[in-house]
Amino acid sequence: MVHAVAAAVKQVSLGQALEFENLTVFPLLGNGQVPPAYLTLDEAIAGGAVEIGEVSEGGSVPHVQVRNRAPRPVLLVDGEELIGAKQNRIVNLTIMVPAEQTLVIPVSCVEVGRWRHDAAGFAAAPRAQYARARGEKMRDVTASLSREGSRHADQQAIWEDIAAKSSRMQAASETGAMSAIFERHAAPIEAYADAITAVDRQVGAVFAIDGRVKGLDLFDAAETLRKVLPKLVRSYAADAIESTRRAVRTPPAGRAAAFVEAVAAAEARSFPAVGAGVDVRLESADVTGGALTVDGRLVHLAAFAATIRRPEGTRIHR
Repeated sequence: MVHAVAAAVKQVSLGQALEFENLTVFPLLGNGQVPPAYLTLDEAIAGGAVEIGEVSEGGSVPHVQVRNRAPRPVLLVDGEELIGAKQNRIVNLTIMVPAEQTLVIPVSCVEVGRWRHDAAGFAAAPRAQYARARGEKMRDVTASLSREGSRHADQQAIWEDIAAKSSRMQAASETGAMSAIFERHAAPIEAYADAITAVDRQVGAVFAIDGRVKGLDLFDAAETLRKVLPKLVRSYAADAIESTRRAVRTPPAGRAAAFVEAVAAAEARSFPAVGAGVDVRLESADVTGGALTVDGRLVHLAAFAATIRRPEGTRIHR
């Protein structure tokens, strides 16, 4: 029997490639025209429907608390960054916070040198964790879930990777914050975000850097994709500008299609979700991924090429 994630993936088609510098984005086109029944993180925070803060006065590095006062669920997407409170965090996996409920969720720290309040709670950053590290976190969370039923990433590895990337990209900060990378290179990253925008019927995207497919995201609604796409483009742009290759290498559409097929074919295991729905983890020799389904319907899927590794040495596009 085909699982819900594979079924959803098989229903999309590949659109015409969009290119900027060394980033190629293949739109995934579908029929997600019905408005979503949930709020995105940005919408919920901006409207005052959601408050996110530390779990207690003392706090807990791998957990934060989400209080949803809205009569609708709120979607937090894998890798979204939360800034403020005692230290900046990223969301470890996609979570649907039920309407009018409070939920403690698993997160990872992306600011090693601060453990003090600079704001009472968290705000939503306009980005997600840079894509390569997001893929590594995906793999680690899946391993943690399989091993011990938790959804933790390798926190020390995340800190070390941010430090190394910050050094390579000349974006060091007093608190070792991932945000400094995006702030230091805001102009080139925004150029990617301005150039890559959603097209009609787009519900997802396959991303390639220097002609190599790196990952994909797929949503149940075109409206959600449109709202979240800038964060995802910034995530991949933070890796693209670090590439050693200057020439644009557009991958053939067949390579993107093959990756989509590999995602659909990956072994899937299901677990009760944090919040509403079912947490589906995908693993194969080629793919590491995670998805959230609610009432048998795919809400969000993120998948990455399993060959993603931390780079030995790189330089930055100027």
